Amino acid sequence: MNKYSIITLTATAVIITAVTYSGFSVLGANQLEYRWHNPSDFSFFTMSNHGQMEFCNTLPFWISFQKFEIITFYDEENMGVFTIDPITINPLSSVVKEGVFSSTEFTSAQHIFMTLDFEFDGGDIRLDPNKLIVVIRVDTPIIGIIPYTTTTQISGFDFDQNMNAEDLTCD
Repeated sequence: MNKYSIITLTATAVIITAVTYSGFSVLGANQLEYRWHNPSDFSFFTMSNHGQMEFCNTLPFWISFQKFEIITFYDEENMGVFTIDPITINPLSSVVKEGVFSSTEFTSAQHIFMTLDFEFDGGDIRLDPNKLIVVIRVDTPIIGIIPYTTTTQISGFDFDQNMNAEDLTCD
C-alpha cells in the first residue's frame, strides 16, 4: 500500500468518525432527559437565581451539546434565558451542570415566576398560567462547525412537572 492510500484511508476514517459522533449527538438531543438537580426544590423563581440541572443520556454512546437553553415567555414577552454551556455525557449515565439565568427585565421576571410557582403549587390563580411558554433549545453543531438546533416548546406547567420528575432513565 502506498502512502497516498494510507493518507486517504486515514482521512476517510477521521471524517466518518466525526460525522458519526455528531449524528449521535443530534439523535441524543432528541432523546435527552433532564430535570432540576433537586427535583422537589424546583421553581421558576429558583431557576431565575441560577442552579443545577441533571441530564440523562439514554443512549449507549457519548453525546455532546454546545449549549442548552431554557427560554421562558409570558404573554409572548421574553422573561429570560437559563443557559448551560457545553455538555458531554457518557453513555447511559447522567451529569449535573450549573446554569445561569439572564434577563433584561429581571425583577419583572422574578415577580411573574413567584406568582406562577404559587399557582402551580395549588394557590389562587392571579395570572393566566396558559400564557407561560417554555422553549428548550439544544445547540449541537455537526462536525463542530455546521449549526444544528433542536427546539421544543411546552407549557410552563408541563415544564414544571418535567423539572420535578422523581425518576430519570439513568437513575
